[in-house]
This record gives sequence, C-alpha cells and structure tokens, in this order.
Amino acid sequence: MPNQHWTRHGRCEFPLGLEMFMRNLFHRLTRLAAVSAMFVITTASLATAGTVTITSPTSGSSATSPVRVVASASSSYTISTMKIYLDGNSVYSVSGSKLDRSVSMSSGTHRITVKAWDRNGSFSKTIYVTVSGTTSGSTIPGTAKVFSDIDEMTGWDSCTGCAGGGENASYSMTQHQSSPSLDGDSTKFWVGGSTPFSHGLWWRRMATNTTATNFVFDMYYYMLDPAASQGLEFAANQARSDGWYKYSTQCSFGSKLWRVWDSKNGGWVSTGIACNRPPARTWQHVTFEYKRSSGKAVFVSITVNGQKHYVNKSFYPQANKTGDSVGIHFQLNGNSSQTDYTVYADKMKLSIW
Repeated sequence: MPNQHWTRHGRCEFPLGLEMFMRNLFHRLTRLAAVSAMFVITTASLATAGTVTITSPTSGSSATSPVRVVASASSSYTISTMKIYLDGNSVYSVSGSKLDRSVSMSSGTHRITVKAWDRNGSFSKTIYVTVSGTTSGSTIPGTAKVFSDIDEMTGWDSCTGCAGGGENASYSMTQHQSSPSLDGDSTKFWVGGSTPFSHGLWWRRMATNTTATNFVFDMYYYMLDPAASQGLEFAANQARSDGWYKYSTQCSFGSKLWRVWDSKNGGWVSTGIACNRPPARTWQHVTFEYKRSSGKAVFVSITVNGQKHYVNKSFYPQANKTGDSVGIHFQLNGNSSQTDYTVYADKMKLSIW
C-alpha cells in the first residue's frame, strides 16, 4: 500500500491533500456568502433609499380643518407618484415629487401618511395631527342666507368687453361636468382667442337684498394650465341706492399678489399678500370675506387652502345705475399671447346676512 500522509480529526482520519482542499473550499464558500450578504444589504438599501419630507403640518401639532398637507419626496430615481393617506385611506394622489393639498378632517387625532413611489417601490412618512374645528373666511351665523352650488344654477350672464381688457376674447361656460369635480357636478370655464389680454367674465345675480352687510364668497377651482393665465378674479357685489359696492378680488399672476378693487377711483390696489400660480390639476379652495361698513366696501380677509390673510382695506362705492341686487362674478384673464386655458369651478357658495 503506497505511503500517504494522514491527519486525524476526532475519530476520523483524512488524507492531508483532501483536508487542504476542504479548507480552501470552506474559505471560498465563506467569502461568497459574505459577498452575497453585502449584495442583499446594498440592494435593500437602494430599494429604500427614497425619503419623504412633510413640511406642513408638523407632527404632533394642532390644526383646523381643512388641514394643508405639504410634502416632497427624493430618491436616486425619478418619483412617479405621491399619495396622501388619512387614517389609512387614500384621499389624494399626484404625479411627481411634490404635493400641496388641503384635506378636510373631522375633529380629533388623525394619522397622516404621505407615500411616494419610484422604480424600486414605495417609501413613506407618517405624522399625527389633532384637529379642532374648521377654518373658513368667516363664522357664518345660522340666520345667514346661503346660496349653495351656484356653479350648477341657471341664469348666468357673461361678456368679454365689459371685463376690462381686450374686447375679442373667445370664451365659454359648460356646466355639469362630472370630472374633475368634488361633488360630481362642476362647471368648466374657458377663455382664448387672438387678442392679447382679453378676458372672459361670468356673473350671476343672487338676490335684491339691500340690508345685508356681510358677504362670504367660497369656492374651489382647478386649472389645467396655470401658466397660460394672467390672473383670476373673484367677487361679490351689492347694488343699493347709495352706490354699487364692488368686492372684486384679483389673483394677479403677473405681480404675484392679491389685489382689490377701488370702486370709487376705478383701479386695482395691492394687498401685499402673495398669490402665486397654483399647481396644475389640483383643487384650490378660496374664501373671501367682505363687509359694508360706514358707507364703504370693506375687504376683510382672503383664505387660501386654509391659510387666512387679513386685508383690511376699504373703498367708497361707485354710482349705482343697475338697480338693487346682490351677486357674484368669476373672471378668467388672458395673457399677452392670449393662450387658451380652462378652469373648473365647484361648490360655489355665497352667504349674506
């Protein structure tokens, strides 16, 4: 029998060459396992590398409804979608890496989760907020006369030349749109044409009340192409024997400021309150509070997506040549290129008392 080198392990004996082979195999398998583990860890890290940041509201804070949720997402890859979940239920979705949405919430503590998706999957951030009541432009008493869903009513009038710009705008109003809509029945407003800075104005008379001194105009709007607009105008008005009180409020995208109308002198006055273009295809909630006091039209406040700003400017009315009335108007302003654009309006409401 040939001579061989043997080594003893426990009760077993192996040729020395076989032992070295097994030791090398064991070390190689150990290194391979370590590399595989590092690959798994690295892959998992890449899949969860994205982060969501919620800048409003802050976790643990108190708020009033609607609660404005502002968040952004970042990742090594393109963010495709972001969603807001309220107590586990999806309430809003947007394409891209940023969202800004006011969400109605009942009183109590709520869980808000913002979730984002990239090509590797999803990642999220969760906070808690305590809601106590609601915020609007004004506390409306039970005795107020409320006109709801004005956008769904018949009896609207419109014009282009009377809107204060060019006189050749093309414009249209199409009611009873099921989408986009908050209550299943919105109205589509459109303006276009070829004459620069031409506008479309729509209005509706609601009553002949001459004694009301408080007015709150509340509505939601949704723009398909905000970049095409020079601005939007929202207004309530009251015509009486002593004058025509115009509560015209303009979001000027050119100046990026809210402006109010000086009825007596016929000009726009800046409020100093910022009004930036809203994101496309996102519902915006605006509330305007006005008063008639001491013979003047008083602009009290502007509330945008739950954020209230006090105006406190007042102007004498212009002469009344229209008869007694209370009404509202909504206007789309054309830009220097008169680019066509569309705005949807929903849940228009006027409260007077």
